[in-house]
Amino acid sequence: MTGNSYYWRRLHSLLGVIPLGGFILVHVLINFQAFERGPEGFAKGVQLINSLPILPLLEIFGIYLPILFHGIYGLYMAYQSKLNSGQYTFGRNWAFTLQRVTGVFTFIFVFWHFFNTRFQVYMGNVTHEELGSTMHQIVTNPTFFVIYVIGVLSAVFHFSNGFWAFLISWGITISPRAQKVSYYFCMTIFVILFTLFILSLVAFNGDEFK
Repeated sequence: MTGNSYYWRRLHSLLGVIPLGGFILVHVLINFQAFERGPEGFAKGVQLINSLPILPLLEIFGIYLPILFHGIYGLYMAYQSKLNSGQYTFGRNWAFTLQRVTGVFTFIFVFWHFFNTRFQVYMGNVTHEELGSTMHQIVTNPTFFVIYVIGVLSAVFHFSNGFWAFLISWGITISPRAQKVSYYFCMTIFVILFTLFILSLVAFNGDEFK
């Protein structure tokens, strides 16, 4: 793997944006229906996704396998990297450190979230129609609510900051000005996505999802 690390890193970077970035965007839009339209709107969003004829293939090749590769190789990269944010004061060194730390936490959080939701559907313990009430049961626990907030914060920052790095590494933003503009753009994405996810968690916490 060492000799081909350049290609592995490129693949890791690409999968972090496509398709995983798309998965995050779809996920937040579906969850936000809980805040915007309540249980009925969320249920319709879930039903729409699960009515796709090739959903199993999309899940395997568009979500599960990319997440496994991106996560496992990301852990390998985090293990190899030197976290030097305490040695230097430059903001990008802190962003580098946070990218590694949030990557590890997000990988763990995603599996925990998957086990409590989608995996329970696969096992027949929860129906698609009951996912809203399942989320209600989870986030009404104060400890789990805090874990979700931290998990969402980690995932959204990891994606947004990773997207900024992706634009540089793939030669899309070359000049310092372009990188500065893209940084503000990516941080705007971070704020928007995090806000939508938090509003969704607040909605799931409401009594209407009992």
